[in-house]
Amino acid sequence: MGRDRDRADGDGGWELRVRGPSVTPGYWRNPEATAASFDEEGYYKSGDAAELLDPADPSRGILFAGRINENFKLSSGTWVNVGAVRLATVEATSPLLDDVVVAGADQDVLGVLGFLNLAAARELTGLPDAERTELAAHPVLRERLRALLVARNARAGGSSQRVERVLLLPDAPSGSEGEITDKGSVNQRRVLQRRATDVARLYAQPLDPQVLVIA
Repeated sequence: MGRDRDRADGDGGWELRVRGPSVTPGYWRNPEATAASFDEEGYYKSGDAAELLDPADPSRGILFAGRINENFKLSSGTWVNVGAVRLATVEATSPLLDDVVVAGADQDVLGVLGFLNLAAARELTGLPDAERTELAAHPVLRERLRALLVARNARAGGSSQRVERVLLLPDAPSGSEGEITDKGSVNQRRVLQRRATDVARLYAQPLDPQVLVIA
């Protein structure tokens, strides 16, 4: 049974909570972990954020909206739905970016660390043997990404949805370093931790020349 009573953040979205015979009653000999993972009515707190596909008709189903602990606030106090921003950014830049990690906690604007799709980037630039570092600096690729994100930002709405800084990373996410989850998706929190220097580059002053600024 789903739960939608508790907001996942301060600006929309709900946490999915479940209870039933197929759900464990708690952690073995660990009452502290059990207390932290279940609410006062015995529902398991999944940590997944969700939204109704059609608010007027809940029977149409729900949409996954990221992990609650991934969301953060901008310096303005506005919540950022990281899952929604990530998906929208990947869709807008397809096929050039395989994935992005969203940054910007306590900053004025959103930024992303981008993982290039090598095949698409090489085809666009006409450099079949180029590596990620060379591709990330190529003006044709950078301008194409800028144009795609300018168009996406025009449709996005407020600052919590617009990506205004991009830094293309010189490698793919590392499974051995925990940047890939067991489900095969990018581990947002781990990437931000491991690449804290790159996150800082997004917001450095003077501006890092490798950071792509989206007007």
